[in-house]
Amino acid sequence: MIPKNMDAFLKERLPEVTLKTRLKRENGRCYLEFSNLDVHLLSRLGVITDKVGPKLVSCMWDEKSPLEIGGYLIVDSLAMGSPSMGGIRMLPDITPSDIYNLARGMTLKNAAANLPYGGGKSGIVAERNISKEQHDETIKGFARLIQRYRDIYVPGPDVGTNDSDMKTIAIENGLDSAVSKPADMGGNRIDELGAAAGGVVTALQTLLEIMPRLRVLPQFANLKIPKLEKLTILIQGFGAVGAHAARILKERIPLVKITGISDLEGYLYNESGLPVLELYNLWKKEGFVTTSYFQSNVILEGYKHPTKFSTNSNNLLLEDGFCLIPAAPVFNYLGVWPTEAPSMLVKRMGNWSVIVEGANTYSPDPNRKSARIRMEQIVYREKGVMIANDYLVNSGGVIYAAQEHLIKTPDHLQIPEEYLGNRKAVENWLANHAKEFEELSKKRLVAGEGYRKEVVSRNMIELVDLLSRNPDILPCVAAENISLQRLTAKESERTAKDIMVPIPTIDVNSSVQEAASLMIEKNSGIVAVLSEGKLVGVMTDWDITKSTAEGIQDVSLDKIMTKEVISATPDFAILDIIRELEQFQISAMPVVKDGEVLGKVSSDLIAQRYILNYLQTHETY
Repeated sequence: MIPKNMDAFLKERLPEVTLKTRLKRENGRCYLEFSNLDVHLLSRLGVITDKVGPKLVSCMWDEKSPLEIGGYLIVDSLAMGSPSMGGIRMLPDITPSDIYNLARGMTLKNAAANLPYGGGKSGIVAERNISKEQHDETIKGFARLIQRYRDIYVPGPDVGTNDSDMKTIAIENGLDSAVSKPADMGGNRIDELGAAAGGVVTALQTLLEIMPRLRVLPQFANLKIPKLEKLTILIQGFGAVGAHAARILKERIPLVKITGISDLEGYLYNESGLPVLELYNLWKKEGFVTTSYFQSNVILEGYKHPTKFSTNSNNLLLEDGFCLIPAAPVFNYLGVWPTEAPSMLVKRMGNWSVIVEGANTYSPDPNRKSARIRMEQIVYREKGVMIANDYLVNSGGVIYAAQEHLIKTPDHLQIPEEYLGNRKAVENWLANHAKEFEELSKKRLVAGEGYRKEVVSRNMIELVDLLSRNPDILPCVAAENISLQRLTAKESERTAKDIMVPIPTIDVNSSVQEAASLMIEKNSGIVAVLSEGKLVGVMTDWDITKSTAEGIQDVSLDKIMTKEVISATPDFAILDIIRELEQFQISAMPVVKDGEVLGKVSSDLIAQRYILNYLQTHETY
């Protein structure tokens, strides 16, 4: 059954004919798929295509389930590699544009971290207050929906989902079909370990050392870095990132003061510092902390208690502090115009020196990008507040998660196919391999910790260097530049194996009519001709046209096919492919290894997917 919010959204945004003609059904599972060529239809869904993506947008639901199970998946880009990685967000009002913003953030985040994975994201349309049983069944049902895409998308946890949900997905679809799994599956437990939060803290530690380089810019001429005991931090959003960030800050820099925090219920502020460990433990127990702490502590002493409390959580951003860490799931924590509905207007914000973004704030939407630029022009350029952008900072989660693919799961530790979908059987099988999974988890954890520190520190150094060299550039532009340069560099390294698409094949004893029918069916101007599974020639639309003109039709393909085949090997670089196509004046050629046909590359493929993106990236940046 399709979720009501999703059903209403799709019917409002898409023409009825599209809903009918695009709908694909597989055992009760329904899919509406779009690519970046469907510009008009995607714009109706709030997805604005550009030079980077998206590659795939899928609206999906289970019409046979008594529960309302459905949502969206967006694979933004596979330029860095395949599959894409990104979390599953679970909210009642999630839309494709929300998922697209997050997917683009993952593209930039993975590129900034130089991970060989694309950017993707998915969202489940579901109410917040469903029971645990309904939650588990919804996750299980969504796992079956995204199984179709497991070659190009691997999920992790996000708002509304957690590490145990990733275990459910792995039980349904296989160990490598989800990341941030529990340790008993060899996972790195992003939520439990505070992987993203650790990156936020590393970013701040690095900035404390290198921010003096910004004094060459007029707005930072009087920048002062306080002593550690004078270092004050505000955290907007005391949740999975914010709470762990507070804990890790106190572990790494014990003298630092967390003076203010907020959650959905309100905010707390104490200029002498809040009791971080007490609040962290309260968060783990209850989820929200501000009201509970106020009722248990502040209200008993009244005005004598040094902690300020307000039910308006946004008012935290009125307070002063050296650093603000936005860790709430909101795009515009600061805005210039009231119509942007920001958490706080820039003219009312507190006095800060640096903002380290723990929340995902990036958006490819032109209107939101314009709002971001307006904000940074005032906050960064006029007020002199350094901004460390989200995807350069909070990549710790995906870095930890990626280790579950970078450090391969041995074949003998893959869940047997016959156990998939059977939780009890999988649990028993995991218990029998507990020691090996424990060692695998430790190995991945060590690798994640080391790589997170290296990546986030490097990103901060590159960002500050770019800003200090160019007085006119804004942090959001500089950060995007860093990621896009890595995307472009990775693109230039791609080979025929990375970009090839399937090629139709036909036996050498087939007829011309059969070859022509296959070309029409597969919409391909070239067909690979095989003999005993090996390539012996190709049939092109020109070959068929020529044979028809000469009246040669009732013969086998070996009489009219092109036998001297120009082909590429899987390791051909894009420039090698272009040279071959130009030199021999052909538009397509098969990709072959040891006589086996793997796919095809073509001038259209390169022009549509790679050359234009490459040129636009260099032209813009």
